[in-house]
Amino acid sequence: MKRDDLLDLNDVLQHPGRELAVDISTELPEEVDIDLLKPLEGYLEAVSTGNILLITGSFSTRAVLECARCCGPLEVDIDFELDEQFPVEGTPSSLNPQESAKVVSDEPFPLFEANSLVVEQLLRQALHLALPMQSLCSFGWEGECPVAASRSAELPLSNIGHPEFNKLTNLLRPEDPDR
Repeated sequence: MKRDDLLDLNDVLQHPGRELAVDISTELPEEVDIDLLKPLEGYLEAVSTGNILLITGSFSTRAVLECARCCGPLEVDIDFELDEQFPVEGTPSSLNPQESAKVVSDEPFPLFEANSLVVEQLLRQALHLALPMQSLCSFGWEGECPVAASRSAELPLSNIGHPEFNKLTNLLRPEDPDR
């Protein structure tokens, strides 16, 4: 049974110097943490040096993230480059017909099945690394965000932080000069 998310790299591994280039478009159907608005598109190139499998590529997509300040939805363009190296064990069959080279991956989530790359797993990892640490709407941290202001107005000040510091909350409010 042939899987669509597997990229067979055996020919590249058995013939060092041979290159494989493929265009890829995927919607990452197994991805539950990120809402993609358009497919993740780009290309992958793979080449073996005999000891190392080099995988490079470039990808882009558009996704909906959450604003770090107001928690509102935010559409963001995401672009990233791939530059991965995986160790290769054994002698390529082009140099010794009795042996074969294979990828040795020590990733916590398997990226290879035999000498086939699980493309969506690699792309999922790279996409998560490419996400901004804090996505911000157009108001940013300094601007007066109406959504953030309305959310903070809904929360009583006494529920914020540790209860033992409630007596100090009046330090945050301006004192009445007539008192």
